[in-house]
Amino acid sequence: MLLLIEDDLELGSLIVEYLTSFQYTVQHITTGQAGLQALRQPGITLVILDLMLPDLDGFSLCRQLRQFSQVPVLMLTARGDAMDRIVGLELGADDYLAKPFEPRELLARIRAILRRSESLAGRTQAPCLQFGQLQIQPDSRSVWLAGQPLSLTAYQFDLLVYMARHAGQVLSRDQLLHALPNDDQEQLDRAIDVHISRLRALIEVNPRQPQRILTIRGAGYQFVPDSPGLS
Repeated sequence: MLLLIEDDLELGSLIVEYLTSFQYTVQHITTGQAGLQALRQPGITLVILDLMLPDLDGFSLCRQLRQFSQVPVLMLTARGDAMDRIVGLELGADDYLAKPFEPRELLARIRAILRRSESLAGRTQAPCLQFGQLQIQPDSRSVWLAGQPLSLTAYQFDLLVYMARHAGQVLSRDQLLHALPNDDQEQLDRAIDVHISRLRALIEVNPRQPQRILTIRGAGYQFVPDSPGLS
């Protein structure tokens, strides 16, 4: 089931009607607090979250959501401001869509996110990836550092797993774009740096001087499997 958190009743009704015509079940909620309550119930596969809500803005809701759930989040923003999009990605949104938008684009983004989630769920059991105190568990889609769980968005998790499985290799942005499915490559080209920055903030001792995920000038990024400064 999709959860739509949108206070604009007319827009919300149009979205529900359109997605329902494609056999999606959509629950429409108009406030952030009610949305957080609904998200604690099982069965939600994706959240469509409006940035501007009357009681709780989308940024705050996304931050609170990531404390207990990794359900994918597609954020809707009326302003389309680049900083809003970056902040949303850093707080845990998986994708964004600026208003006004074509319903077909909303559908395409939803399908891309769900396609990635379903393909990952259908994989055979994958071995745990261990790098010092960093532990990545592909099947449970969890990441632990020094015994503590980390909160990643779905896209950040997929990005980390891909880089870890190609540890030691220099991966260009183009490689990362084509390795991880998404329907908006232009958006991702800018967003990859944001996701890398977020990953560094989570797994690096000093994100300003990274040792695990290195920037290779003019080439891309490299995930370092081990070095004297890593544990």
